[in-house]
Amino acid sequence: MVHLKSVFDRRIRVRSLLACTTVLGCAASVVWATSAVAATPETSGTVHHVRSAARHQTPASARTAPAVAPKRADHVDSNDMESVTVRAARNARNGGGGMMRIETAPHTVQTVTKEFINMRAPTSTALDLIKNLPSLNVSTPDSAGMQGGMIEVRGLTDLDMGLMVDGAPAAAAKYLAEDIDSENLEEVNVTPGSSGTDLPVMSAAGGVMSEHSHTAAQKFGGMMDFSYGTNNLSREFLRLETGEIGNSGVRSYLSFSNAHNRSWMGAGINERRHLDFGVQKDWDNGSTAKLFLSWNNENFTIDNYPTAQEFYSYKHTGIGYGRNDDKTSANYWKNSKDHWNQVFLTAPVHIVLPARLSFDLQPYFSFGQGWDAAPGGYDDTGKSQTSFFLQNATRQVGAVAKLNWEIDRHNTASVGYWYENNYTNQSYPSGSTQADGSPSSPWYFYKTQTTYGQDAGYELHSLFIQDTAKYLNDKLVIHAGFKFVMSNSWTSDPYSRYSKNTTEPLPQLSIGYNFNEHHQIYVNAEGDYRQPSGTDMGWLPTGPNFLKNQYSIKEELGYRYHDKYIMADVALFNYNVTNRIVNQYIGMNSFLPISIGNQTMRGVDVMVSGRPIYGFSPYASVEYLHATQDSNVLDPNTNMMIHSKGTQAVMAPRVMANFGLTYVYKGFFANGTVHYSGAQSVSLAGDQHMPGYVTDTLSLGYHFPAFLFAKSPTFRLNFTNLTGSIVRTGPMGVVYSRKDANSMAVWSGSQAAYTGYGNSFMVEPRFTMTGTISTSF
Repeated sequence: MVHLKSVFDRRIRVRSLLACTTVLGCAASVVWATSAVAATPETSGTVHHVRSAARHQTPASARTAPAVAPKRADHVDSNDMESVTVRAARNARNGGGGMMRIETAPHTVQTVTKEFINMRAPTSTALDLIKNLPSLNVSTPDSAGMQGGMIEVRGLTDLDMGLMVDGAPAAAAKYLAEDIDSENLEEVNVTPGSSGTDLPVMSAAGGVMSEHSHTAAQKFGGMMDFSYGTNNLSREFLRLETGEIGNSGVRSYLSFSNAHNRSWMGAGINERRHLDFGVQKDWDNGSTAKLFLSWNNENFTIDNYPTAQEFYSYKHTGIGYGRNDDKTSANYWKNSKDHWNQVFLTAPVHIVLPARLSFDLQPYFSFGQGWDAAPGGYDDTGKSQTSFFLQNATRQVGAVAKLNWEIDRHNTASVGYWYENNYTNQSYPSGSTQADGSPSSPWYFYKTQTTYGQDAGYELHSLFIQDTAKYLNDKLVIHAGFKFVMSNSWTSDPYSRYSKNTTEPLPQLSIGYNFNEHHQIYVNAEGDYRQPSGTDMGWLPTGPNFLKNQYSIKEELGYRYHDKYIMADVALFNYNVTNRIVNQYIGMNSFLPISIGNQTMRGVDVMVSGRPIYGFSPYASVEYLHATQDSNVLDPNTNMMIHSKGTQAVMAPRVMANFGLTYVYKGFFANGTVHYSGAQSVSLAGDQHMPGYVTDTLSLGYHFPAFLFAKSPTFRLNFTNLTGSIVRTGPMGVVYSRKDANSMAVWSGSQAAYTGYGNSFMVEPRFTMTGTISTSF
């Protein structure tokens, strides 16, 4: 809550600023410096879009918010000058055009802000936005935002990460586009080596990626955009804001987007319809309640991810590996489709109580239903068949309840409880392909034939306690927490059911010290784990063969510096992982989880960015990673031991580097990025590698003066893969060896056959250009 004194102080500062700029004749410079980039469709005209970092911090980062953190701007009168002042305070935390932000938490935090998001194409997913963070190598299969992708992070993957929207667990990275539209993203941050004690995450060895949704506006209005681009892309977006409804303190928004494009490789049409809805209620005593709801309907062509041989054939001869438009072919695109409906809901509530107490409740819910189609050969009469992977239901429901007590001016303690129930039901019907080569509905075959199916899931209970202490005028921050997780996992088929109970202790200690306003050091140590998901277990043969939970012990040592010219962040890290779980890709968006023993990862992350200098804001980051496999692994295909101990860990490039440059002059803005990833091993035997690669992007745009109802008319062009490079950006998973007979199914004639050619890969989409017209109103 912003108290009256805070509002009064802010108004005094605004008036002082106005007086200063009038006397010195520098008002125009102040306006352009603070709002040239910020005056985008999402932030123009009103103050409600401007939020302090503390407002958007997840519990993981909020636990270390310093006393000097910016105050909330929710209740500030939204006159023009105050809008400029608050934006200035917010953008003062940004560097590199929003590709980096000043952080104060005693663990690594890497953030992209709204300033950067607004320069990118609306088709960008959160994965597209974080591609230049130092800890990450991100692969995405398309440039239209239809699908998600995969992440490599410090020798681990996105399957080892907690992926969150407003503090609630969201869809897996390869389906991340289901959760939220980019126009409704305020920021995305990654804590690659840490997860909050109070966060509802069961896979956080690789840290947490948090998306923060748009906060409903104080005034009636909205924004809209239209995009058109390469591969017949068309996309429309509209958001309507109710403003505050009467004097109730309630405000809300509703947005809808529709997108359509064709596959960049081969034949195929992709469609996506998405709805976001948000409501917020604020009380005068500081209590708040927020709800975010999204619905996503998607129909996309399942890509054929190439083996190394298929990739080089395409690179050297131009012969593609994608789907085709021959309805008589086993590789016909209409018979390789994914149909999916997803609902996601989170509703965090913060209640201020007497006696320095407060209570937080975060319920969340997600439900998905759909199917994948794939050619299934021929029946006895020679008629084409379709095989379905039918997900009757994928449901996740849970809640975190937390009681906070401000013990004294130095200590704030919390005690809480986390509950989650996860369930998936999947089956595998098959039936005749229609005359036009497309599949029938799998629901008919599911009801009319005896279909083998599997159920899997888990029920989880967790207790946690934490304390944050601040001393030496808040220069010293100490956070200690402990979480104990109890889980019952189960899997069943029509013939049997098996279950298993597990427990995991998860301690955490982090210490940060600010020498002065420019220098900070921090140390963080914690234990995190990964439990196989219900979907993972659904792919395993039903039986008492549960994979052991993966457990990680992690340490970080970091240093930060910032002044009015530059920001710098250096982090050293060390991970020790036992019972490492990885996924083997077996084709058609399907994965088989396997355990490969122990790993060690050590390295350093460096981020540097500059404040605007003559309109230029540079950014650079680099990571060096030394990751080793610490165990030999039994290859079940040959029943022989792979002598992998001491070799480079899989999916762990030793060097990654990024560069970005933003330029702003009056209404014009531009941003360019370059990402480099070094070579990496993609097989446990160490006999298959993926070479290093370079990717790039460019954004150009102009903010026009307000005209009629259009408060911030803007035009921008976004380009990806400017050089048209044909490169692989990441493996689909892990294989035992280059000759792994179970690694990848490809189509030979009319039947699927395993190639034994090793791993399959994501390839950087070809050069794309997207043009967007947008405005707020």
